[in-house]
Amino acid sequence: MNDFLKYIKSRGYLHQCTNEAGVTLALKKSTTGYIGFDCTSDSLHAGSLLPLMLLRIFQKFGHKPILLLGGGTTLVGDPSGKDETRKILSEKDIKNNKNKLKEVFKKFVSFESSNNALLIDNYDWLTNLKYIDFLREIGSKFSVNKMMSLESIKQRLNREQNLSFLEFNYSLLQAYDFLELKRKNNCKIQFGGSDQWGNIVSGIDLVRKINNEEVFGVTTPLITTSSGKKMGKTESGAIWLSEDKLDVNSFWQYWRNTSDEDVVKFLYLFTEIENKQIEKFKSLKGEELNDVKILLANEVTKLCHDEELSKSAENEAKLVLSSNELNTKTLKNSKNKIILKKDQITTGITLKQILIDLKLCTSNGEAKRLINQNAVKINKEIIRDKDYILNQKLFVKETHQKDQYVVIYVGKKKYGIVELIT
Repeated sequence: MNDFLKYIKSRGYLHQCTNEAGVTLALKKSTTGYIGFDCTSDSLHAGSLLPLMLLRIFQKFGHKPILLLGGGTTLVGDPSGKDETRKILSEKDIKNNKNKLKEVFKKFVSFESSNNALLIDNYDWLTNLKYIDFLREIGSKFSVNKMMSLESIKQRLNREQNLSFLEFNYSLLQAYDFLELKRKNNCKIQFGGSDQWGNIVSGIDLVRKINNEEVFGVTTPLITTSSGKKMGKTESGAIWLSEDKLDVNSFWQYWRNTSDEDVVKFLYLFTEIENKQIEKFKSLKGEELNDVKILLANEVTKLCHDEELSKSAENEAKLVLSSNELNTKTLKNSKNKIILKKDQITTGITLKQILIDLKLCTSNGEAKRLINQNAVKINKEIIRDKDYILNQKLFVKETHQKDQYVVIYVGKKKYGIVELIT
């Protein structure tokens, strides 16, 4: 149990800790810790993998994780890291999002083990607060001067961007969450991203002032790719963890296409491969890393979906990217495709538009650059005409098969399939 901190340090999860000696002492026996998830969407994206993996590890070390759904705080909106006020969702939307998020959580933590995870919604207590009582008991413990110095508040004010009184209250509500979880579940640790440090410290101060007890905060670093982009975001959109938001093949491809500089770091953070094995990959370079990237893609996809879907995505990529024979069954079963009708081909559709629709690029300008760089192929043939129009003769058709296909390749690692139907 007590090796938890040592382990997460070795994997790159630890950014800051409010009292490392105190946390170490608390972890000598089974301890309860939590992470909050606002219900702003009906899924989580790859940027949320870090807190999910952290809770998974926390439970495996014998501790009890709480996943706190922000049904109440989502009605307010967290200003952290935001340049403008979040869209305020209806209670109906939030309820729908909560139900979908539960399905994601089940893949990472167990709700049935002896140290079973708890799924709790702060809506249950925040919506029943009496305003005057809350101001007297909780509001009196907060210094406005100190709140103004919180990074999330300071950034918005420095940029002269609107900060509503609604959002200004968010820090109080998150702090009150920690107090409630300490009272009801003896929760001693709050985990969160580095941008939540101020809010976490506010909660620790509140518990100390109200209960005269010490609780702790542990934050994870902001994970960016080697190109400086925020983890889980791409030019084509978010890398969602739910299959109904992003097909498994595209999810697998995202991890397969990890840059050389990021692959080892991501193995530490997003897989359960042992440290000793990952150490062996550090000396590899260039093409030597291809198998490691496939390993990364397989392991992350197994965690977020399942082993069968992971293997299927790997096999499809091998067949489509490596084989000279296009297998109709593989093409037909692929989810990494778009479907066109014959009249769309007859009237003409540009290759640039197809590249955008397949999410192989995001704009006509980018599509044009890829074509000019000889990076785009149709059925293994390089296309050099930036104004290329798809025609029916391109489509692969086997005897007695009604289905017709085109495979679009971008570089050596990306592809998309176009299916033509009558």
